[in-house]
Amino acid sequence: MLRARSKTQSLAFIACVFTVSAGGEAMAVVPGNGESMGPVLSYRQPANEWVEALPVGNGRLGAMVFGGVPEERIQLNEDTFWSGGPYDPVNEEALQDLPVVRRLLWEGRYREAQDLADRKLMGRPRHLQAYQPLGDLRLTMAGHDRPTEYRRELDLDRAVVRIGYRIGRTTFTREVFASAPDQSIVVRLTADGPAKLHFAAMLDSQQPFGLRPLAPNGLLMTGRWRGDLTSAEQHLKLSHGLQARWYGDGLAFAVRIEAAARGGRVRVDDKGLRVSGADSVTLRLAAATSFRGRDPEAACLAALRPRRPGGALLARHLADHRALSRRVRLRLGSEGRDAVPTDVRLAAVRAGRPDPSLAATYFQFGRYLLIASSRPGTQPANLQGLWNDDLQPAWGSKYTINVNTEMNYWPAEVTNLAECHEPLFDLLEQLRESGRRTARAHYGARGFVAHHNTDLWRVAAPVDGARWGLWPLGGAWLSTHLFEHYAFGGDIDFLRRAYPVMKEAAEFVLDFLVEDAQGRLVTNPSHSPENVFVDDKGNEGVLCVGATMDFGIIRELFGGCLEAARVLGGEEEFRARLQHALDRLPPYQVGKHGQLQEWLQDFDEAEPGHRHVSHLFGLHPGHSITLRGTPELARAARVSLDRRLANGGGGTGWSRAWIVNLFARLRDGEKAHENLTTLLARSTLPNLFDNHPPFQIDGNFGGTAGIAEMLLQSHAGELDLLPALPRAWPDGSVSGLRARGGFEVDLVWMRGGLEQAVLRSKHGGVCTVRYGERIVSVDTRPGASIVLDGALRAR
Repeated sequence: MLRARSKTQSLAFIACVFTVSAGGEAMAVVPGNGESMGPVLSYRQPANEWVEALPVGNGRLGAMVFGGVPEERIQLNEDTFWSGGPYDPVNEEALQDLPVVRRLLWEGRYREAQDLADRKLMGRPRHLQAYQPLGDLRLTMAGHDRPTEYRRELDLDRAVVRIGYRIGRTTFTREVFASAPDQSIVVRLTADGPAKLHFAAMLDSQQPFGLRPLAPNGLLMTGRWRGDLTSAEQHLKLSHGLQARWYGDGLAFAVRIEAAARGGRVRVDDKGLRVSGADSVTLRLAAATSFRGRDPEAACLAALRPRRPGGALLARHLADHRALSRRVRLRLGSEGRDAVPTDVRLAAVRAGRPDPSLAATYFQFGRYLLIASSRPGTQPANLQGLWNDDLQPAWGSKYTINVNTEMNYWPAEVTNLAECHEPLFDLLEQLRESGRRTARAHYGARGFVAHHNTDLWRVAAPVDGARWGLWPLGGAWLSTHLFEHYAFGGDIDFLRRAYPVMKEAAEFVLDFLVEDAQGRLVTNPSHSPENVFVDDKGNEGVLCVGATMDFGIIRELFGGCLEAARVLGGEEEFRARLQHALDRLPPYQVGKHGQLQEWLQDFDEAEPGHRHVSHLFGLHPGHSITLRGTPELARAARVSLDRRLANGGGGTGWSRAWIVNLFARLRDGEKAHENLTTLLARSTLPNLFDNHPPFQIDGNFGGTAGIAEMLLQSHAGELDLLPALPRAWPDGSVSGLRARGGFEVDLVWMRGGLEQAVLRSKHGGVCTVRYGERIVSVDTRPGASIVLDGALRAR
């Protein structure tokens, strides 16, 4: 067995390793709070469109900064500002028609089953509510019409948007950040000469609102969502006359801004806030809604009550952000292009010029977005994370839980942002109540269920239409994240709290499974999310008996429950039921093309290049299919993946990101990198937001997770180092990635080969380490580190 060094020895060695690997550039494992360590997104012009603006966020408050010079727009969001109000679309009549739909599916009458399900099994109303824009902070800078030396940037290490330019001989600087410790958005304006700042500030909104001056230095905007909202899913053009409407008043909101100026004068009136002759100004903005009975005006006042100077606000913000962001450092190749504007670099990638360090920037941008959109106590990241400027955003900017919401959290554990996972766990807990009602009313089942979408009001019923919404495995998939969190961190107290949620999700599945003619336990009704099959008679269908993805999710959920029950003790009867059900599930099947079958029967796809690759769930994010454990199934998954791509698959950003992860699990670094490059070239907006199209944030998070999967995997019971390293990244280093079993891992590679690996163990114990075909067993002690060379020998 290999024995661990002391923590002091290993950390010193890590610092030495990274200094050498970076060609002289210091890369400390625990850097200080001095200068920025980057990377930086930079531009030479203001944003003309929303998808060019730069995001800041503290988990609850978000802003998109355009960087205009004479006129600046900072678009605002608050994570609880949604349309409508509490409602419950549970359909109390659904259960009576469920047996008929099941019978039609058994008989292969798929279209009839779907039509009946559309009429009888869907929630009422059948559409959800939408995430809403809050408002805008607008700044007008008189006389700043002809700037020179303009630069706009987002520093990912500082989480600060900075705009700099010159007017004549004076340099003006504007910094914007969203502070989590001070629960406010901060705008700092400075000039390099005295009394040079003259500007006006105004708040407005697309919502009904009123504005009130607060002498001597503040403004208050109050309003309320009000109206008749037809769901943002209007593009579906369903003909059943069941569009979701909410009449009357909804959530109230307040936005309050205060100015603190050094020198000069601040005035407020009905026309806004005006500053004249100041040396520097700090604007603080707070916002809140009436969600869960909160008084939004009082909440804003409380957030702004501690009067801190701009420097102190920035220092607190930097300490908070860097405590998360600096846990992981990634270098891919030369960083010499980092000074080139980001949109220029993207254009070069589209033209076929390699830029490995842009992939590293994209990776850190994904981590930045998760830090900015999902913090303990906030709402989870929705389809657009935290940022939306549309009253009727695409797909409601809600929580789509047949892949998109889950993908948002794929990087949380492996990229060392476990705390950012917590809002998803809160959503799960809040879904249980409505999920229990839905399980009883729609399926006559125990436990709790969720379908393919939910919103702020935690709706669990099937919505939109049967071909999308009648998929009762959403709660089960979300619940697998609970055990993943435990697998990475080993927190038994967390597992004890999470287990009842996992068990309740599994109880629903146990009751929902039905026996088929061969004595197997199958799902009915279900579907392979959003895909259409062609049966052996040439008929198209969506609803089916036994989609392959269902069985992958069930294996993952039941396996996690069994292991959790083993760790916690007891539950013998429940464990026996789970194991009995697992033993009766249909096995994965290889179809006529050599592919992993997507359905229980060997149907073809109506759209062979469909964006969803749901049947490959067992390969990723699950682990019931592995390259070494189930080689035949892994080969079949590869055939499925190749067939998808040969027919135009991966057309959306999130789909392409999933494909990166799948190829990484297949240890094909070249294909993973090829698809990552395609993600950047075809599905990335100028501000690095993922382009579905339109903007959807899941691709950012999926791409970030994919890069991590290329460098480190731990799903198959071993720490697999550099499993999918492409030739395009011959030299590089990464520090701080997490692995299942409570490990942190640092890696350095040169000329395409591993040079050094450092393993830090949280709990101790024996682990298996793999690099290529080399394998060693490593005996670790809690809190200690082990340093291995490229041959996996201890140093």
